[in-house]
Amino acid sequence: MTKTLAAIGIIAFLIGSAVAQSEFAIVEDSLPALNAGEQFNVTLHAKGGTPSYHWEAVGDLPKGIILSREGLLSGRPAKGGPADITIRVTDSASPAREAERTFHPTIGASLVLDWQDAPKVNNDRIDGSVKVSNGSRDTFDLTVVIVAVATDTNRATAIGYQHFPLKPGTNDFKIPFGSSLPNGGYVVHADAIAEIAAKNSILRQRLQTPKALQVTVGP
Repeated sequence: MTKTLAAIGIIAFLIGSAVAQSEFAIVEDSLPALNAGEQFNVTLHAKGGTPSYHWEAVGDLPKGIILSREGLLSGRPAKGGPADITIRVTDSASPAREAERTFHPTIGASLVLDWQDAPKVNNDRIDGSVKVSNGSRDTFDLTVVIVAVATDTNRATAIGYQHFPLKPGTNDFKIPFGSSLPNGGYVVHADAIAEIAAKNSILRQRLQTPKALQVTVGP
């Protein structure tokens, strides 16, 4: 009888272990509402594994979103529309176990900022334009600032500025910018900040040229 009970105990243990392994998974079934330009922070969780956990994205995340090794998914989505976000978590068991889950959020197009005419050098000037869209139901108190940052001194020179109300449903509103600059290399940054006073909310989007633009004319 004792041997029978021992055998039953071993079988139960093995079954329990198999069930525990099969239960290793990411807890979240979905993500909260995501909106372009709006900061969000979501801490992901796993169950059935052996802590600590290592988190990573499978493939590219939507622009503006990052994932930490500790499982914090955060950022400001750059664009609205359907998205695929695949997450993998690995536990500390030996051998380690993995679990994956793909989320399919539709990112709201609240505040979208993009280049209309990418910055380019024209003699001693850098010129271009950005476009902004308001896909929300609120009027934005919008501020757009464009600066050229010198690569040798990190000095920022404003080459564009606009402050105005952006009505709901406005798409691809064009904002030109440009200015003469001294000889040198410049990285152009565009920053759009939308305040919604009624909701005490702030949306923000940023752009940056991938490499420095070289002004070769002038002092």
